[in-house]
Amino acid sequence: MVVAKPRLEISGGRRLHGELRVSGAKNSALVLMAACLLTTDNLRLRNVPPLTDITAMGEILAALGVGVVRSGDAIDLDGGHITQAAPPYELVNSLRASFFCIGPLLARMGMAQVPLPGGCQIGSRPVVEHVKGLKALGAQVTIEHGVVTAVVPGRDHRLTGGHIHLDCPSVGATETLMMAAALADGETTIENAAQEPEVVDLANLLIAMGARIRGAGTPTITIDGVRTLHGADYAVIPDRIEAGTFLLAAAITRSTLRVAPVIPEHLGAVLTKLEDAGCRLTPDGEGVILSTERIRALDLTTQPFPGFPTDLQAPFMSLLATAEGTSFIVENIFENRLQHVAELQRMGASIRMNGNTACVEGVARLSGAPVHGTDLRASAAMVLAGLAADGVTTVRGLEYLDRGYADLEGKLNAVGASIRRLSDDA
Repeated sequence: MVVAKPRLEISGGRRLHGELRVSGAKNSALVLMAACLLTTDNLRLRNVPPLTDITAMGEILAALGVGVVRSGDAIDLDGGHITQAAPPYELVNSLRASFFCIGPLLARMGMAQVPLPGGCQIGSRPVVEHVKGLKALGAQVTIEHGVVTAVVPGRDHRLTGGHIHLDCPSVGATETLMMAAALADGETTIENAAQEPEVVDLANLLIAMGARIRGAGTPTITIDGVRTLHGADYAVIPDRIEAGTFLLAAAITRSTLRVAPVIPEHLGAVLTKLEDAGCRLTPDGEGVILSTERIRALDLTTQPFPGFPTDLQAPFMSLLATAEGTSFIVENIFENRLQHVAELQRMGASIRMNGNTACVEGVARLSGAPVHGTDLRASAAMVLAGLAADGVTTVRGLEYLDRGYADLEGKLNAVGASIRRLSDDA
């Protein structure tokens, strides 16, 4: 039997108005869920978005013996009865965030066996930094047949604090090593650490659980290991990428929209580029109001935080495809994260490629067409382009979109968009 795949049908050219509410941060919630493996107490997380990735992470934790109970936007995680330290391949293979389990499993159980992860196909995202850091904490790590096996030798199977210098400021490696070091014996220093807000969110959760961490959000993080961590009740930060996507929805439709909740410090580079493009931004406490009548071309380069986020490169390209003038976009993070260019060209965008650089000549109008999202953020870019295009745009590849945006079409329809979710016949 052929499984029916959903698609979005977008009737473009409509102005939007009202308020878009931002869900909890997916990229933060996934790693916070893994932190439940560090304690035998109950961990309650609030403001958790209802996404397929969150469900998948819950299934992985349940397979390890964690009690997982979802209630509204809260999820209770009971790690008191972990039965194994090897999550099953068939669950791990589809979710890159599953690799976060290796740090806390190793710290608590003294061993972990985790398959190399899957996820969006946007380029090489190796685990070399994770492995190097775990070795610096005293673990013996081998990789065979696609499985990473880590063991802490010695009688008490406890990691030992150490000095770690990351060759690149990997968010995943920083978070994995923070969790591992939280229960290590002694002090750990992570240099060239990632500074993303999600790293700070994890540090704040771990501190709420009794960890001793300094410097999160800076290039140097220091962790004084403790023997045990306790439970906590903690709210996930707002999703800065969803917030940025919503602000871009207002900009590409030349509309006035309020987006909330927004933490401006998490979106500094994005807000600056929106203002450079001609948008008016008005913070009002919890949220930001964006309004604009015209969009100017500009140049942007993706960089680790606090630079421009790679996760908003594709959505911002949709906006610049409608700008006045010529823009240059350089993708420095992932080598395969320009696959959406061909789909935007299908809608009438004028884009030339040269390696990792896209030259975008703005056009007066995009036109509706059948397009396919090649990864999570490319799918969002297609939806944004469809909002601004003449006619009807059909977006496929929703298996990616639904990993990172909760009821995107419902939220956009509530502020004036016209989007229908349809399914092909089986």
